[in-house]
Amino acid sequence: MPPRAQGPKTFGAGGGKPQDAKATLLRLGRYLYQYKWLFLAAILLSMTSNVFALVGPMLSGYAIDAIEFGQGHVDFESVFYYAGWMILFYIASALLSYALSVLMMYTTQKIVGRMRKDVFEKLMKLPVGYYDRHLTGDILSRMSYDIDTINVSLSTDLVQIFSSVITVVGSFIMMVVISPYLVIVMLITIPLSILYTKRTAKRLRPLYVARSEKLGAMNSYVEEMISGQKTIRAYAQEKVVSDKFDTINQAGADAYYNAEYNAAVMGPTVNFINNLSLALVTVFGAMLFLLGKLSMGNIGSFVQYSRKFSSPINEAANILGELQSACAAAERVFRLLDEEEEPADVPGAITPDHVEGDVVLENVAFRYLPDVPVIHDFSMEAKPGNIIAIVGPTGAGKTTIINLLMRFYDINDGSIRLDGEEISHLTRSGLRKCFAMVLQDTWLFDGTIFENIAYGREGATMDEVVAAAKAARIHSYIKRLPQGYNTMINGDGVNISKGQKQLLTIARAFLLDAKILILDEATSNVDTRTEIQIQSAMQRLMKGKTCFVIAHRLSTIRNADLILVMRNGNVIEQGNHEQLIREKGFYYQLYNSQYE
Repeated sequence: MPPRAQGPKTFGAGGGKPQDAKATLLRLGRYLYQYKWLFLAAILLSMTSNVFALVGPMLSGYAIDAIEFGQGHVDFESVFYYAGWMILFYIASALLSYALSVLMMYTTQKIVGRMRKDVFEKLMKLPVGYYDRHLTGDILSRMSYDIDTINVSLSTDLVQIFSSVITVVGSFIMMVVISPYLVIVMLITIPLSILYTKRTAKRLRPLYVARSEKLGAMNSYVEEMISGQKTIRAYAQEKVVSDKFDTINQAGADAYYNAEYNAAVMGPTVNFINNLSLALVTVFGAMLFLLGKLSMGNIGSFVQYSRKFSSPINEAANILGELQSACAAAERVFRLLDEEEEPADVPGAITPDHVEGDVVLENVAFRYLPDVPVIHDFSMEAKPGNIIAIVGPTGAGKTTIINLLMRFYDINDGSIRLDGEEISHLTRSGLRKCFAMVLQDTWLFDGTIFENIAYGREGATMDEVVAAAKAARIHSYIKRLPQGYNTMINGDGVNISKGQKQLLTIARAFLLDAKILILDEATSNVDTRTEIQIQSAMQRLMKGKTCFVIAHRLSTIRNADLILVMRNGNVIEQGNHEQLIREKGFYYQLYNSQYE
């Protein structure tokens, strides 16, 4: 991996200018279109439910008109008749609304499930450099928090939008039928609501983007601190870490408050405007009643329809705030999906089927950043069966060589050949299957010990796994466990020691039928006695394989066929151990410094 000095990791949102909301919604629409028939069913349910609900105020007006005001006479038969139908229509509307909610929850789970699948598949296609530049917590935030935000918006806000459109249109039609004059009075305040909502929504969008970024930063920090708990406690840095978290947490809380506060203000303000409209309707409705233009039942129905008409507009203000949050989250997800993938294999790329292990690097130059060269004019040759040790101070470019061999990064100049073939002419998957790798930072997954050792070797038998474990000197430890090779390993192997974890990953590498073996500080977490045992096993198991060994402890590479001594991206010395000691150069100084 490139050293942190090559460039700091950044948050995916990057603080850049938000994308166009319309483009984001259109892209979300593509996900919705995949389930268009479910959405069509949802629209039909919504329409029917709201039409039934719109019948209620009309029936209420009929019931009110059954009362003869001033005469003390009430036609109870008509009142009960209309009230009974009202109850039936409202029950039917409620049942259909429930069915709509269930259908939308099912549909949105399908959508976000597909979205998470797309994000995960994208993560599997991104180059290693992406993970070097971005914080893990921020990536996880997009996969979890951002997609959950989209899910909530789709499952609730879309239902509200369907209902609101039908309710507003239906209520408007019924109000026009009852009294066009009162409609004109009520509509005076509508432009004011629309202008206010539009202006506020424009201000909300960047606030929700900032909220997502700050929460992503907090997730990243928490993830990093949890993984480093032992180091934090060993250096008694709990107070420092907590103080820094307080700062990050406060920034996240402030961003959350700013977004939610501005969204919360929008709803009551629109509600006030709508209540002003209702007051005007009441005054002018009373005047029309006195003039004999409207019945009391008409006024009652009109007031109910006006509330149904204005209520969705009030809710739209809240929905709009939630949609802004969903759009900001969707932008972050789509920004990840738009990241440049690992370059495709060149046309006609071949998959090596039989590898001897002859590796040649010729005049190789590479840089992580355009103006910061890391490797320059590097050449070497490894014959099949050779053990090539790469040594040098931190930052000399040792691990970078491995990254280039496996095409985690592509070289800028020069050539790398495997058995005489340019590795750029090979498929990446085929090239990487030629390598078995053991890194200093071990990785184990939730599963049995057998599954972890057999990882990468499909169809491995128990005998093969046991043989690899014996070669790595971990078999006796495994047999002492109550469930042996069926023992479950917790996340990243936290229930076993670091040395045991490393031995398991070494066993995994031994099991692979690969002609090239890469060991990057592979014995750094084991004791000296175990290290000697592993070295002895490696001498037998690496016979006939080309091996690249990166080591800081020079005692582990005394038997290497070739030692490359790197400094500032250049090979300044090369030869076997005895030759380099006789030359009394930089390697001689490094070796003696470890044993003074």
